[in-house]
Amino acid sequence: RTVGGRGDEARLHSADAMRLPVDLASVLIDGRLHWFVAHLVARRSWWWGEVFVAMNAEWIGPFDVAPRAHPGDGLLDTLGGRPSFDDRIKARRRLRSGTHVPHPAIVQRRLRSTQCEFDRPLDIWLDGQRVARARTLSLRVEPDAITCVA
Repeated sequence: RTVGGRGDEARLHSADAMRLPVDLASVLIDGRLHWFVAHLVARRSWWWGEVFVAMNAEWIGPFDVAPRAHPGDGLLDTLGGRPSFDDRIKARRRLRSGTHVPHPAIVQRRLRSTQCEFDRPLDIWLDGQRVARARTLSLRVEPDAITCVA
């Protein structure tokens, strides 16, 4: 979706399909290397506690989580914080349009690499799949690592 795909598989096999280089992200979790293309989410709950996301794409499902993110810019867009419950309700209403940021309780950065340490272990989701529970992450982006057909 971030690069214009619409989920039309027939288009991918036609002359209308576009090929473009896309970044790939790696994360070291408890000594094991994992890869993701779109996003990493670290959380216990969406509604309380610490939340951290590293976005290589703009969207998670219908939500415009990282409006400035692009999978070919060599950067990960990270968002993290502990907004209050009321602020989370307000942000949830604005997520579809990407207007939840900037926000004083959400720290936003654009980075080639970063290290994160959380107070407690958080569930780690890569491209929508839960892969681990961890307190420490080491992330890095690999620019133009793969070719995407959209």
